[in-house]
Amino acid sequence: MPELSLQNIDQISRDINRQEITFSHLLADLIDHVCCDVEYEMQSGLDFGAAYRKVKQKMGSRRLKEIQEETLYAVDTKYRQMKNTMKISGIIGTVLLGFAAMFKIQHWPLAGVMMTLGAVTLAFVFMPSALGVLWKETHSRKRIFLFISAFFAGLFFILGTLFKVQHWPGAGIILNLAALFGILFFVPALLASKLKDTEKQHKKPVYILGAIGVIIYLAGMLFKIMHWPLATLFMVAGLIVLCGVAFPWFTWITWKEDKSVSTHFIYMIIGVLVIIVPGALISLNLQNSYEKGFYPHLERQQMIYKVKSDQNNLFMAKYHDSLNYPQMEQIHSKTAKVVTYINDIQVQMVQESEGKPGKPAIAKDQISQTEYGPMILYNNLTNPFTPEPVGEFLLNGCEQRQNLESEISNYTKFISELSFDDTGNYSLFQEASENLAGLLPGKTSVAMMTGLHSLELMKNTLLCIESDLLNTIASN
Repeated sequence: MPELSLQNIDQISRDINRQEITFSHLLADLIDHVCCDVEYEMQSGLDFGAAYRKVKQKMGSRRLKEIQEETLYAVDTKYRQMKNTMKISGIIGTVLLGFAAMFKIQHWPLAGVMMTLGAVTLAFVFMPSALGVLWKETHSRKRIFLFISAFFAGLFFILGTLFKVQHWPGAGIILNLAALFGILFFVPALLASKLKDTEKQHKKPVYILGAIGVIIYLAGMLFKIMHWPLATLFMVAGLIVLCGVAFPWFTWITWKEDKSVSTHFIYMIIGVLVIIVPGALISLNLQNSYEKGFYPHLERQQMIYKVKSDQNNLFMAKYHDSLNYPQMEQIHSKTAKVVTYINDIQVQMVQESEGKPGKPAIAKDQISQTEYGPMILYNNLTNPFTPEPVGEFLLNGCEQRQNLESEISNYTKFISELSFDDTGNYSLFQEASENLAGLLPGKTSVAMMTGLHSLELMKNTLLCIESDLLNTIASN
């Protein structure tokens, strides 16, 4: 019977050690068992290399790990409990989230309860037990950082998704933590673990490229959550690197090496098709719908502004010969002054968003000069959700906001001095903060579209007040 050399036994021992067989007595038995199988195959005339490859092919990539897991399950009570907890909580959490998603789509009751229970089960039962099982099976101090970073990234992602769907405060912060843990810790630790595999040195470039693609994609998701610029660019670039270069390259290398399809390869395809690509497409579609949803509201406010302007102008023309016309003209002039100031702020905000930092653009394609004054062409804005213009022109403390409040205060004071019994109904308009929706004290980052929408509402409110005052004067 052929016998293995010491070098052959050392190679088998190194390969089995790399599979993280931590149960010491089992390690020796497995090495002896594999050596015997290789010697048996060599009886048919095969050399060591061919015989060893045949044995590994028969065992599969995970058989030795499965033997260790079965042994630990049989002899270690704590491991058995953690394994059962991980399996049961994983099934329960996934089922609850699946039904919660269906109930949420159908607008049925208890969707929120099931989603909360499912997310809590996965985050606080499944994730800790999975971490314990991994540590029990490997006892690898070199990979403990990988396990912990994966644990926190997964934990924050599950909780962040729950908070986002339930519209609870803090969702953005939690999802940002998940993205940062993935970008800064988990992906680099996983890449380092893969690069240490001496048998797969030729796969290093594709591993590095894949890690770069994942980091770019996660960065795009982070930018999307925070509504920062370049989010779509990062997500598309990450998908191109992952699905257009790294994944085909990895497939080609695997195809050349493996004669059979492994479960890892199948899982990778499922992960790419079911998670990454639909996630990106849904995110881009939601962003597109999110942006387009603003435009009809703003354009509707512009139409109201034009109608109210025409009505007030016609009213002024109708009573041009009236004895009360001077008072009406004074109201019309005061209103026009405040509206003009608001128009100026809107124009400056758009010019700031279309230009470079410190260099506002003329923005001819975004601002149309009409008989009603400057009108913003919202569909032509290239950077509608940047927060910088709001911070510079509308947030508390800035010069333009103070001047706007002064204009409104003077206008309200003028109204209150009119000899009408119901001018007190307009007193709430004296505070600009009452009209700038979303620009609450303490907020430091508000999208420009939100600020422009608030200003459009303010202008229409002014025209409605003017119309009411003109009708009151005419009736008197």
